[in-house]
Amino acid sequence: MKALALPANKGTRPLDPASKTGSGNTPFAVFANQPAGNTLRPHGGAQSGGGRRTPQILKSLENLLAQGNTAFGSGNIVLAQLRAQQALQQFPDYMPALLLLRKCVSTAEPGSEAHEDVLRRILKLDPNDLVAATELCTMLFNKGEAEESEALARSCLRVMPLNPVLQSAMGLLLSQRGRPAAGEFHFRRVIELDGEKPVVANNLAFCLKIQGKVEESEAWYRKAAEMAPDDPGVWVGWSRLEEARRNIPKAWELLRKAEKLTADDVDLALERAVLLGREGKTAEAVAELNKSRDAGKRLAAHALYERGRLYDRMDKFDEAWADFSEANRLVREVQKRRYGEAAAKEFAGACMRFFKRTRMKLVPRADLDPSLPQPIFIVGFPRSGTTMVEQTLTAHPKISAGDELSFMQDLTRIIPRWLASPNPFPGALTDLWMGDNRLAPNQFRDYYLRRSQELGIFEEGAPFFTDKMPLNEMHLGLIHLLFPRSPIIHVRRHPLDILTSNFSNFLTHGFNQSFDAKTIAQHYVLVDELVEHYKRELDLNYLEVRYEHIVDNQEKHVRRMLEFIGVEFDPRCLSFEENQRYARTASYAQVTEKLYDKSVHRFRHYRKHLDQAAAILRPVSSRLGYSTE
Repeated sequence: MKALALPANKGTRPLDPASKTGSGNTPFAVFANQPAGNTLRPHGGAQSGGGRRTPQILKSLENLLAQGNTAFGSGNIVLAQLRAQQALQQFPDYMPALLLLRKCVSTAEPGSEAHEDVLRRILKLDPNDLVAATELCTMLFNKGEAEESEALARSCLRVMPLNPVLQSAMGLLLSQRGRPAAGEFHFRRVIELDGEKPVVANNLAFCLKIQGKVEESEAWYRKAAEMAPDDPGVWVGWSRLEEARRNIPKAWELLRKAEKLTADDVDLALERAVLLGREGKTAEAVAELNKSRDAGKRLAAHALYERGRLYDRMDKFDEAWADFSEANRLVREVQKRRYGEAAAKEFAGACMRFFKRTRMKLVPRADLDPSLPQPIFIVGFPRSGTTMVEQTLTAHPKISAGDELSFMQDLTRIIPRWLASPNPFPGALTDLWMGDNRLAPNQFRDYYLRRSQELGIFEEGAPFFTDKMPLNEMHLGLIHLLFPRSPIIHVRRHPLDILTSNFSNFLTHGFNQSFDAKTIAQHYVLVDELVEHYKRELDLNYLEVRYEHIVDNQEKHVRRMLEFIGVEFDPRCLSFEENQRYARTASYAQVTEKLYDKSVHRFRHYRKHLDQAAAILRPVSSRLGYSTE
């Protein structure tokens, strides 16, 4: 099953984001009925690309192309590719030869550099070639180049807003880039345009699941199963939903349906391993994953992460580290997901230059809107304990769960256009000094609150809701402008424990920082420097809490957080594991268990692998009072 919108894709199975690493799979299936050649204008013939061509040369090109097409039709891809290349040697912009070359490389080398190169050559000559654009969009998405992939999808969709393939592709991209609510819009648009089909029903079900809309998700999985009862991917997706809902018997029942439809039993080893792990049958779960090895199959990254975590629970730390390291190597080298160091430094530096106390005297703040619930921002590095804190706080009847809201990040993209500023964020905020923009912060605030309201997260009688988007601490300056009175709870944890946990999970938050121990450490230091800058330059309504302190004395620190927010203590907050909401993060399984201390100083089991990272983290760890030994 290929990604976004490859014409050949017929599957409907939504997989874990890491599953595409090393195997070509993606979390969503593709809209299946893509037209074979939907473009806005016909491709050029022998005259495309310019240049004078004599009748003799034209005849030569046509002969080469005819031979190539005949060879392709008979299955001789090598000869077909050779004839296309020979034609392109004579005229590099000869579109019919480029189209034949694309057919050859997409068949023989899908996703290769040669495949990408020919797609770019086609689009350079014909930017309106929908098939090539969608195929390139797919390829860029698989490589982790989400920015360019999304830009390309948006460009195509502006021209063809009624095309269901592009609508589906946009839904996939937005959902996987942390904006599933926007992705849901595009999936529902596909249904409006093309009706209810099993592929889009399955994709929509997964999109709803990652928003925490589990009842709606179940309804769409049921529809997908009714439309495609012989597709094991539908049953697997539905099984994963039930596993996340803690309904393990139902998850097994659905997985058994998938097993009956799967020729190779090994392919479902990961699904069985996850369920066995949830039942505490760790050794059996590892044995399931080892079936792939015994069958001569190489484990993909998502399976390696899972087996590594199982080994960790069995105290087999060398085996666990080996699996984590190999999983991350596959993500870096096969999927090409690398830390965006330059972009991260550029953004942090720009925020440090802009958000200074003297400048903040010139920038208006948004007013409080008492008609709507107000956000509580739970910030912290991924795997620092933010999910545990949110589960704790949202057990209180006056606090509803917002989970991970992307709206602050969205505003950094929207604000420059909103203000018609020539500067990117945060420089665009200098336009707030203008008299006609003085009320703009209220408009930005309303965007955030209305988008939150649209998600249905506001609950009757709850004056607060949470936003625990990972690394929102990079946006403390914008948060302060829009919600200067809102509580900000910053969850801290030992930096090396955070590093170890990031390294053992597929996480894309933070410019793809989590796939190498060194880059995790580097990004942690960068974010910490930015947070310290914000604390010096802004009057934040800020409380720092330590994960270790909550573990050591839960009630004391829960009372402290509730008092900071301004609500009375409620004993239900001490039993966060009984909070029935679905936490859509990598911590979803842990927060269904009672508070435990086994994750405190977990890094010590892996300390021999962490010398370089520990050296990078030593100054900030020392300042925070943590030993790196």
